[in-house]
Amino acid sequence: MVSCSGGGDESMLPTSPDDPTPEKPTEPTDPAQIPINLNCGIAPTTRVTDNAYENGDQIGLYVVNYDNDAAGTLQPVGNHVDNMCFTYTGKWTPATAIYWADAETPADFYAYYPYGTSTDIEAYSFAVKENQSLLADYKASEFLYGKATKVSPTESAVNITTRHLLSCAIIKVVPGAGFTDESLGAADVKVRINHVQNEARINLRDGSITSAGSATSIQALREKNSFKALIVPQTIGSTDNLVTITIDGWDYNLPQTDGMTFVTATRHTFTITVNRTNEGINVGIDGWEDDEIDHGGTAE
Repeated sequence: MVSCSGGGDESMLPTSPDDPTPEKPTEPTDPAQIPINLNCGIAPTTRVTDNAYENGDQIGLYVVNYDNDAAGTLQPVGNHVDNMCFTYTGKWTPATAIYWADAETPADFYAYYPYGTSTDIEAYSFAVKENQSLLADYKASEFLYGKATKVSPTESAVNITTRHLLSCAIIKVVPGAGFTDESLGAADVKVRINHVQNEARINLRDGSITSAGSATSIQALREKNSFKALIVPQTIGSTDNLVTITIDGWDYNLPQTDGMTFVTATRHTFTITVNRTNEGINVGIDGWEDDEIDHGGTAE
């Protein structure tokens, strides 16, 4: 885990019996010493559920100045601010204080989460966890990106809204014949999404993302009878086991003859009904929640 720290102490003003409330000395007004403050949030959307930063979260920030009225180009190094680590503890605190160039020069701000040390601006490397069955590993698989353009120098916090770059797969397992909510809830149920690349290459200049690496399986996080996993946006071709549901040791595969496209910042929901039969468990799928297309099929 990469970490950073920051902060400082404020000195106390002296007092005396003759002057119990002395005036605070005048602060320097050098415009080159206007501190850069940050207020960074996550774009709310009905398609994702993780919409708030938590204490200890860390982002990386780049600041690129304008040259007269022309925007600068984000570079690996040599920007006005290079990959400064900010830590959230109810507010965002930089590892070291940073300042505007002067009182007039605007700048573009680039923020990403989680903080890292890669210097490849056009192909920043990130990977989601193959096993996201623990909440900590699910959270560690998130990637967020935000940009604020042509911000004028200000003593107020610069507002940056970050957005989800990954796709979120939601698998809802509901009881059919031979099951109840209680029996399904007590069963050992696991869900995997198969044939997905878990590596990503991200362009920090514009937030574009592409998948990379070998195909693997992603084990989802269980929340009662629902499961979720973060997936790098990509298209998967026709397959006979896009999703594997394991119930008490038995594997049942969901085919997808038309393939599947996972879209950035989008939640794709699979509602899967399990039926206990003489042959075991049959799994069927109804329509997607998000794309309003019926992708009916049968898993065996």
